[in-house]
Amino acid sequence: MAAAEETPLTGVAWAATPEAAPAGWTVITVTVEGAAANLGKGFGHKGGGYLCVSGGGAQAAPGPVVTDVQVLSDRSPQPAGYTRAPEFPEPRSGISRKKRVYVKLLPPDAAETAVFDIKLSSKNKALPHYMKIGEMGGFAVWCKKGPVLKSSPRPVPKPRTISAGLKQLSLQSPDSDQKSPVARCSIKRASQHESLYDTSNIYGLSAMDGVPFTLHPKFESKLSSGSNAILADLNVKSLADIEREYNYAFVVERTAAARLPPSVC
Repeated sequence: MAAAEETPLTGVAWAATPEAAPAGWTVITVTVEGAAANLGKGFGHKGGGYLCVSGGGAQAAPGPVVTDVQVLSDRSPQPAGYTRAPEFPEPRSGISRKKRVYVKLLPPDAAETAVFDIKLSSKNKALPHYMKIGEMGGFAVWCKKGPVLKSSPRPVPKPRTISAGLKQLSLQSPDSDQKSPVARCSIKRASQHESLYDTSNIYGLSAMDGVPFTLHPKFESKLSSGSNAILADLNVKSLADIEREYNYAFVVERTAAARLPPSVC
């Protein structure tokens, strides 16, 4: 029996018959050699019994995973932290089990390793990459363990730091009561600037992260520690000013294209 998509097992149990296992459980009906994997009278039922397992799978709800399985005699005490494997259907009282299966379950976040597969074989056969956990009904019981993959945490962006000099920048005098055209432009530019730092994407990062910048030297003399710097002479251009100043109508190119022969165009 192979673990589907390499997901840890979520349960190990007994089944009196292959049909007795509930939905979501896979019965181990054959050994690795292809022989019937009926565990015989040691199970306690006249018709024998089978091991069955349940796997998480991609659609299963998150829950505990099997981190270890032990096969012990009926005289051995139950190991601490382990639970006895359930039986399908429920066993009748007074029935003795020569061998018992104990399972250890842990939440995925607390588990470092888990059981991904269980196989049965003849006693004299060795299975690569599997660990023998015991014998029952004339068969050797093997389990395959592996590391539990942890979900990666969501990346957290580094906090942006603003130098003391940049914090002092202001386009408006503190004693100004009315908003000047320059101030109104600065508010508009601020909203455009904030859009560059939009953190609505899945990683909380923006296109401006990691871009170095510095204040022009001609403005450094206007900064004074402990007070806001006034940059009233800073020329702030609106979008219309920029389009009007740098507008290019491609007149020369259009004129040259109109003079070319039709075969060239």
